[in-house]
Amino acid sequence: MATFMIGLVILIVGGFIIGRLCDHVFQPDDRETPAFSRQDGVDYVPMPTWKNALINLLNIAGTGPILGPIQGILFGPIALLTIPIGNVIGGAVHDYFAGMICTRDGGAQMPEMVRKYTNKTVFWIYDAFVCLLLLLVGTVFIYTPGDIAATQVFGFSGAPTEVSTWVIYGVIFIYYLVATVFPIDKIIGRVYPIFGAILVFSAIGVFAAMVIFHYPLVEVWGDWATTSFDYAAYFKAGHFVPIFFVTVACGILSGFHSSQTALVARTIKSEKDGRMTFYNMMVVEGFIAMVWAAGTMALIQFTAANGGITMQLSDKGVWQYMIQKGGELVAISPTSVVGVLCRKALGPVGGAVALIGIIILPVTSGDTALRALRLTIADTFHIKQDNNPRRLSLALPIFIIVGGILVWAKVDPKGFNILWRYFAWSNQTMALFPLAAASIYLIIHNKVKWAWMTLIPGVFYTYICACYILNAKLGFGQSWGVAYIGGAVIAAVYAVLILWRGKKGGTTPADPA
Repeated sequence: MATFMIGLVILIVGGFIIGRLCDHVFQPDDRETPAFSRQDGVDYVPMPTWKNALINLLNIAGTGPILGPIQGILFGPIALLTIPIGNVIGGAVHDYFAGMICTRDGGAQMPEMVRKYTNKTVFWIYDAFVCLLLLLVGTVFIYTPGDIAATQVFGFSGAPTEVSTWVIYGVIFIYYLVATVFPIDKIIGRVYPIFGAILVFSAIGVFAAMVIFHYPLVEVWGDWATTSFDYAAYFKAGHFVPIFFVTVACGILSGFHSSQTALVARTIKSEKDGRMTFYNMMVVEGFIAMVWAAGTMALIQFTAANGGITMQLSDKGVWQYMIQKGGELVAISPTSVVGVLCRKALGPVGGAVALIGIIILPVTSGDTALRALRLTIADTFHIKQDNNPRRLSLALPIFIIVGGILVWAKVDPKGFNILWRYFAWSNQTMALFPLAAASIYLIIHNKVKWAWMTLIPGVFYTYICACYILNAKLGFGQSWGVAYIGGAVIAAVYAVLILWRGKKGGTTPADPA
């Protein structure tokens, strides 16, 4: 528990210090924000700080800071320190500068910001990654809430051979298709804050249970080779760099967040609200990630015999989560661990309430992701979307691809792990573009000495993302030695290009109207 508490102190104190430093560097002032200068009663509307902060938290938080840490904690207690450190100097900095620059640039969307501060070529690359990420977000957010609902709410096995599994997937799939063509998300949007509050409730509840009941956690300075699970062996064999940082994803850094910043950038009353709205809400997400990582470690230490979970290596070479059921050990998916932890920490009633929120939140994010994908493709290739048939004709190919990925991910024993890592990889890769734009922004605004704040996490994650895709079987399939060297070269090129672009001192002119 001491390691967790040290990580929590790093998150809170570090977040306070780095958050204030971000304000010092950016220097928010009393200039009129887009909420007033472009007020239209629809998108540009002044709203109070607490509401903007809550909306932003709801936009960025879903199953990402839950499922990533659940798998990332297998690397050992080091995760309880790397999550908060990465969060305060990486993810929260990314969210802050993305949001503040969008605000100062009149509430500009992120693609416009990337085009302005880089160039049109980089913009097209960014656009491709946006499409890939949104496609994978839609797929993951069918798989994860569907699995949780099947196994933890309805009591089904969730196996790919069970009809019930595909019926639940099908219901979510059809809802997404309808919601992608028709804007029915506004109906669920009315209760969205309630489920967001439930997500926070679940994290606080699990945290309180860990403290009150002294959940068993492994200390970073202790013996990692416990009788319950050999974290040391997993760490050594699992290529902590880059795999851990790809696996955990949202709790440390998330490129998806930058796609949401413009929504809130158009509603804040003052630039001075930015730290609370953008930076601090990412810190809250980091807290959620830490809690679920620690809670999962506690379940492993409890073992299935004591109401927790047991880790076993399958004949496919995949580590499986096992629970005690009917006197036998039964394999469950990583998504099912969510339900086990909710009930263990919060009891049957509190656990059920938490599960409902955790199921609904990704569903309300998945539909908007796929709608955004349709609109992105339409805008890029100038495809009219002025009636339902045209919207449907573009949506159907998207959903055919989503369905194919979903089936593969469910049927293949390694499918979910692979799906999650490619989702996380594209998510992290997408973050490189706003970080690059922010670094260039700081340089051209005579803040070169502070450009390291966004340049360092950008370079680090360029290395992480490059290493992963160079080695991955669905990437370039190179050895780890080649991947590490190639990643270092690509990261160096990333840094050089940013410094060159910034010192060049210009921005990409806007396209003629």
